[in-house]
Amino acid sequence: MALNNKYIYTAKTVLVFKNTPTKRAFYPLQSDTVDLQVEGTGWQLLFSRLRIKPPSISVNLSQLNTKDFVVFSDQLYNVNKQVGSTQKVISVKPDTLYFDFTKRIVKKVPIMLVSKLEFFKQYGLASEVILSPKNVRVAGPMEELNKITFWPTDTLKISNIQSSSTVRIGLQHSIHKNVSIYPSSTEVKLSVDEFTEKTVEVPLKIVNNRNYNSIKLYPKKIKVTFLVALGSYAQVDANFITATVDVDEWKNLNHHQLAVKITEFPDYCKLINVNPSKVDFVVEK
Repeated sequence: MALNNKYIYTAKTVLVFKNTPTKRAFYPLQSDTVDLQVEGTGWQLLFSRLRIKPPSISVNLSQLNTKDFVVFSDQLYNVNKQVGSTQKVISVKPDTLYFDFTKRIVKKVPIMLVSKLEFFKQYGLASEVILSPKNVRVAGPMEELNKITFWPTDTLKISNIQSSSTVRIGLQHSIHKNVSIYPSSTEVKLSVDEFTEKTVEVPLKIVNNRNYNSIKLYPKKIKVTFLVALGSYAQVDANFITATVDVDEWKNLNHHQLAVKITEFPDYCKLINVNPSKVDFVVEK
């Protein structure tokens, strides 16, 4: 008997738009899912929790030819025709749907990986992280898209990493309802290897010797110690590293020694030590 009584319950349903304006481009400013306040029997209440009915309702957008919103209260009769005679929709939440009619453009921007990666001892990234796709298409008003230069991912959190892997990560949701992105995720390829220590001798280069003085350095080479992936150990040598000393330190700052600067270094090696860090020099007149 209780299940035969009338009750008011909520049923979520998806909106399907019809009679869209032909001369106005628009974008909905809310979700495409609404809550129907439905009056029905206890049996319908029971089954609504097992399976949402109706699965979708169509909404007439002809009002958008003259205004920027659609009111459900004006369409309850048509909504009830879709629901069926045994159920009665009392109201819809939200009752008003708002739309954006700003001119929309599409822009391609790079995806920026946001990550918190923790590696097992002596392991690390052996090469650049590869994103596929590496760009995202952003659609929205021009004034909003002018502010967007990249699109961040959700935070990729992995700990105790000691092997290469490929994972899929979602992109952060847009904080503006009138800005959308495609695709909504990207594939992240992590190339991981064990690192070991290596030391190479690198010849020093002199920069800013504008007067072309004859300058002798002592020593002429320095030792650079760094961590390198095992897979790249044989390939990475002194040719990948550039070490310089700046004559302006003597000419302008009157230094008696020149500081060594590493100006070129492999991205996925980890610098440990430069010895010596300063060198003596003699300027021959």
